[in-house]
Amino acid sequence: MFDSDHTFTSPLTGTPYAGPPVLALTVLWHPDPARVGQQYLQPESHGAMEVSRFFPLFAHPGSDGLGLGHGSVSRQPLRLARETGGRLSVTPPDSRMTVEVNGVEIAGPAMLEPSQLDSGVVLGLGRAILLCLHWTERLPRDNPVAGLLGVSAAAIQVRELIRTVAPTELPVLLLGETGTGKEVAARAIHALGGRAHHPLVAVNMAVMNEGLAAAELFGTARGAYTGAQSARTGLFAEADGATLFLDEIGNTPAAVQPMLLRVLESGQYRVVGGDTDRRSSARVIAATDQDLSHQDFNQALLRRLERFVITLPPLRARREDIGVLLVHALEQAGAGGAQLPVLPFAFVSACANYDWPGNVRQLSHVMARALLLAQAGQLPLFEALVGGRHAARPAAGPAPATPASTAAAPARRRALDEFSDEEVVAALHNNGWQVQGAAAELGISRPSMYKLIEAHPAIRRPEAIGLAELTSGWEQSGADLERCAALLLTPAEALRRHLRGLGLPGQA
Repeated sequence: MFDSDHTFTSPLTGTPYAGPPVLALTVLWHPDPARVGQQYLQPESHGAMEVSRFFPLFAHPGSDGLGLGHGSVSRQPLRLARETGGRLSVTPPDSRMTVEVNGVEIAGPAMLEPSQLDSGVVLGLGRAILLCLHWTERLPRDNPVAGLLGVSAAAIQVRELIRTVAPTELPVLLLGETGTGKEVAARAIHALGGRAHHPLVAVNMAVMNEGLAAAELFGTARGAYTGAQSARTGLFAEADGATLFLDEIGNTPAAVQPMLLRVLESGQYRVVGGDTDRRSSARVIAATDQDLSHQDFNQALLRRLERFVITLPPLRARREDIGVLLVHALEQAGAGGAQLPVLPFAFVSACANYDWPGNVRQLSHVMARALLLAQAGQLPLFEALVGGRHAARPAAGPAPATPASTAAAPARRRALDEFSDEEVVAALHNNGWQVQGAAAELGISRPSMYKLIEAHPAIRRPEAIGLAELTSGWEQSGADLERCAALLLTPAEALRRHLRGLGLPGQA
């Protein structure tokens, strides 16, 4: 979705890597959760890679390597050999071990195309262990940053960039699809910087019109408009000496964009209705899932925002991280001492082979629902948890060609009455109860999504929920807005504004 040659002008997009990519195997799933995330990198540029119960040796950075060591894995090796044209052959061992490629069982040799390797190939061994075969451009490295998990080269690079820019005062632009962790990255930059002792002030520009955005960002003077009996402090004043996170910056009203440009250039701004300039030393971190160079966005403002750019990759581009994220979800669910169920291998395999259009956020919500239902003995099929859109990827060989007539035909736009109540809730769940993300998943406009929400029998406005239930939901969710919204069945942004008005702890 994002092309660094067209989306921003900053040449600093990552740490250079000397040397060609190498093939790697990452443990996506293992009966011993401590083994998930271990890796093996093929040292030679050519030749075969053999995988058995004892070899190769998989390791976390800085630790000794171990074979897979599980009884379900054959002592006879599975052979992975490079062929002409960048292809790779997969030859199962002469044993009873079941071998799956991208979720499909193979009975004999299979050929993988270069495009499949680029997307990460999931190998299932003995219906117990999953490996991801992929290219990597970086050596494994333990460079933890709170909230940003993963062993992929992409995850390592993002953490390196965050550690590089955090101690500086540079504005940062975070790019990435919805659910990739842009707000998590913003909080990490703030926490690792010199302003960590101040709070991070965050605002979503997608929920504000022109008048509200100017007042919210810069404040208002007394009498600035009818009913303004007292002055109001803006977010730039609130974030003076701290960090201001402008989420969904691409939705900033056009009239407000020059105001943002001025405060970024000079630190000066003027409150709505005011007659004197004020100053703010707020450090700005902005985020968007849009291509700001190809729309009606102030290009001078873009140049100021992109002094340092970090792109958060989609989960499908770092498939080798899925196992680490699943284990993290299990650890979080078990933090309170709850007895967790054993996830079926088929469920984990489906997770590893799914492309996750809602990215890490969607995976997190699906896992939360799956664990809750599994504890009650009601774990449904994976397809039901993701809204019925799961399909196995090609196991081997090239993807089937799409007829030109079919490829050129636009998808039919569905009428609102064709969406079921279950689809509406699933889309909101997959996108953290954010209306914009849910609308994008369903392929409808934001106003249409609001119509579906208004018509839904189970979804409520925050104002219609009693204070006791709101307070209880906020406490049960651990003061996590998205979890609270999912618990109360109400849109997250509307809930944020309502909780802020009520002055609940963490939303003041």
